[in-house]
Amino acid sequence: MKNLSILVAMSTVLTVCAADKVSEVQTVAPGVYFHQGDIEKSGHCNHGWIVFKDFVLVVDANFPSGATEILPKIKATTDKPVKFVFDTHHHGDHAYGNQIFADAGATVVAHSGVLAEMKKYETGAFGGKPGRWEFAAKGRADVKASKLHPPTLLFDTKKIFEDGKQRVELVHLGVAHTLGDGFAWLPKEKILFTGDACVNGPFNYTGDGDTGKWVKTLQAAKKLGPKIICPAHGPMGDATILDDQIAYFESLRAEVASLVKAGKNSDEVKAAAPQIRETLMKNKKIERYVGKFIETQVEKVFVEMGGKPFLPKTSKLNSADDHRIAHHRGMPHDHGTKLSFNLPGVPTSSLVR
Repeated sequence: MKNLSILVAMSTVLTVCAADKVSEVQTVAPGVYFHQGDIEKSGHCNHGWIVFKDFVLVVDANFPSGATEILPKIKATTDKPVKFVFDTHHHGDHAYGNQIFADAGATVVAHSGVLAEMKKYETGAFGGKPGRWEFAAKGRADVKASKLHPPTLLFDTKKIFEDGKQRVELVHLGVAHTLGDGFAWLPKEKILFTGDACVNGPFNYTGDGDTGKWVKTLQAAKKLGPKIICPAHGPMGDATILDDQIAYFESLRAEVASLVKAGKNSDEVKAAAPQIRETLMKNKKIERYVGKFIETQVEKVFVEMGGKPFLPKTSKLNSADDHRIAHHRGMPHDHGTKLSFNLPGVPTSSLVR
């Protein structure tokens, strides 16, 4: 009967997951919850949490405002204390809320690469010049009022939480969105919380990752056999989300590879970006992943394939909506019409939506 109830709950999720359910708590399986963050208004990532016999494990800390929003919602589902929060990677909309959870009694757990990436990009917190945290604090009051709290419980390949009731495996499957991406895998329910390694919409930021390795990492995640995908942005759904995310990067890389094979230079590849966008948009399977900053994704792949960065290293912000999302995600940009890439710890292809 217990297994039947799990299947019923999962079936219910899959029948309603096609649409956005922003800011709603959704039951994925008994004791397993998903919350779709409001990226448009607040820059919040999605949350997940798993209720064990004696504690709660939360997936992603979010920005401080997101952490503050989610804690009462977690308490509404269980009286168990939040003892662990898992950073799927180091970006601000996933890890800047760590201090809020720590103040509530939680230990921050992450792959060792998350701490390494923080030391690389959050230089201000480790005795260097101002880094990404300080930049985000200029535009986000919640960040300014908090402080960076690096993870203290680290793992290299796998960290298991199990109490006889629930089992969650935190796993690192390789480089993807960043060097330290982690997944939360529930083998009994076949539920996979992916972090930004897999999203469901035009939210792929490629600046800190490697798209070729990203595909391989997602293929490794697929081998786990997940039935439900809980992405870091966009609504949850079935395993086709993982398939579509893989297909998007494979298609993008194939388009750029054809230009590289033809001997095109960086100016020619840059000029081809609008056509690549149109080609990808024709594929109904992946069109929802195509954002307005496709040019920076094309540039990223081109550089990975041996090409030179596009010049000039600026990109127009096409609308107030683009600017707002960049602002909320904590990615460096100025408040004029251009996005500067000459900022501390920010690679050329730094803003992708």
